[in-house]
Amino acid sequence: MKSSMRSRLEQLQRRLEEVDAILSQPETANDMKQFRQLSRERSELEPVVTAFASYVQTETALSEAKALVSDPDMKAMALDEIDTCRRQIEILESDLQLLLLPKDPDDSRSVFLEIRAGTGGDESALFSGDLLRMYSRFAERRGWRVELMSENEAEVGGYKEVIVRIEGDGVYGRLKFESGAHRVQRVPETESQGRIHTSACTVAVMPEADEQSEVNIQSSDLRIDTYRASGAGGQHINKTDSAVRITHLPTGIVVECQDDRSQHRNRDKAMQVLAARIKDVQLREQQDKEAAQRKSLVGSGDRSERIRTYNFPQGRITDHRINLTLYKLQAMMEGDLDELTGTLIAEHQANQLAALADVV
Repeated sequence: MKSSMRSRLEQLQRRLEEVDAILSQPETANDMKQFRQLSRERSELEPVVTAFASYVQTETALSEAKALVSDPDMKAMALDEIDTCRRQIEILESDLQLLLLPKDPDDSRSVFLEIRAGTGGDESALFSGDLLRMYSRFAERRGWRVELMSENEAEVGGYKEVIVRIEGDGVYGRLKFESGAHRVQRVPETESQGRIHTSACTVAVMPEADEQSEVNIQSSDLRIDTYRASGAGGQHINKTDSAVRITHLPTGIVVECQDDRSQHRNRDKAMQVLAARIKDVQLREQQDKEAAQRKSLVGSGDRSERIRTYNFPQGRITDHRINLTLYKLQAMMEGDLDELTGTLIAEHQANQLAALADVV
C-alpha cells in the first residue's frame, strides 16, 4: 500500500474516534442539525475504517506467518498462510481504493424524475408511462416513496410529460445515470401491419435541493401565474384558479403544477421542482467543465445522448454507454434494475480509479 493512502486511512481512523467522542456527549443531542451531520459522517467513515482494520490485521498475520517459515515443522502451514494473507491483502486494498473514491455529495439525496415524450407521437407518450411504471416499481423494491408532482397526460394514454419525486436514502446515487434519451423499438397496438416502430423519451434525474436554500431564488426573478386546471379532477379543481405556473426569468425555466386542489400546495410543489431544475443546470455546467478535461463514457449527463434501447421483439435492453445488453426486458420493465444500475455505478468507479491513476 502506498504511504499516501495509508496516511489518509489513518487520518480517517482518527476522525472516526473524534466523531464517536462528540456523539457520546449528552449536549450533542440538543443540536439536531449537528447530530444528523455527525451521524451521517460516521456512517460514511465506519465501512472505510472497518476495512482498514481488517487490512492491518491481515498484515500482522502475514508478518507472523513469515516469521514461522524458518521453523521446519511449521514451514508448510506458514507458506499456506502467507499465500492466503497476500490474496486477502490484494482484495482489501482494492476495496479500500473504491471506498476512498471522492463521494458525490448529492448521492444520498432524493430526486425529481422527469420523463418527456419525444419522437414517435402516441407511441412515445405510451412509453413514457411504461418508463414511469418501471422506475416506480424499482422504487418500491428499494423501499423508496414516489410522489406525483406534475403530469400532462396524453389522449391515448401515457404522458406527454410527467414529474415525480422519489424520496429515500441514496436515490440520486442509484439513478443519476438514467438521464438521457431512451429509445424503444416495438410494434404499437395501433399498428395493423405488424411493423416495428422506433420512438424515444427523454429522462432527467435531478437531485433535490435542500429546502431551496442551496439555490438562490429571488422573488423579483419570478413570474407566478394562476389559472384553472384542465383535465380530470372533479368540479372543485376545474372551477378555481388552483393551477400554478412559475417562470424563472433569468434562466427561462418554466414549471407548472395543477394536480392538487390547493393553489398553495401546487405553488410549493412547483417551487421544489424549480429549485431542483436550477440546481440541475448548475450541476450540468460543472459537469461540462469536468468533461472537457476528461472524457467519460458514463456520467456526462447529456440529455440528447441516446443512452439505451429497449427492443421488445428481441426481449433485450442495451445500454450504449457501456455496451451492455441484457435479455430480460420484461423483468426490467417490472422494476428489476439492480444489475443494470449496479453495472453503471461500477463502470463510473472504474473511470474514477483510472483518472486517479493518471494523476498519480
